[in-house]
Amino acid sequence: MSTSRVGIGFDSHRLVPGRPLLLGGVRIEYELGLLGHSDGDVLVHGLIDALLGAAGLGDIGELYPDDDSRFEGMDSMRLLSDTYGRVTALNLRLGNADATILAGAPRLGPFRDAIRNSLSTALHSEPGQVNVKFKTPEALGALESAPFIAAQVIVLLEPAKD
Repeated sequence: MSTSRVGIGFDSHRLVPGRPLLLGGVRIEYELGLLGHSDGDVLVHGLIDALLGAAGLGDIGELYPDDDSRFEGMDSMRLLSDTYGRVTALNLRLGNADATILAGAPRLGPFRDAIRNSLSTALHSEPGQVNVKFKTPEALGALESAPFIAAQVIVLLEPAKD
């Protein structure tokens, strides 16, 4: 592929007891964790969908279906590594990624640098190529107190330099 390509991804999961809370491959100590077939990391899942969309490779459900026991409880960073391998095989690389996380709790700002570093390492890029923002649901009625976290991610893929 010889031109830059843009992709967008979105994921959301409920927060439930008895699960770890992982965002961008970073474990966050909290009494609730994300429910999901794999580890529930909504940020990584949104990033995977954005990468796949930009590369024209479908979506996360096609590659890693939630009815496949091989992916049950899997570390989403492994799925990200596999996905980015598929992207680079097309001679593409990350230009940048921009993510917005929507969560009422816990407070996530203190984890921004760790999440950026985790994702940039996984994507063989510089931390400045990965941006992460956190928003709380305000004036959204029931969503303000709903126990969930959602992530929306947009990526720019560029042709790899020889």
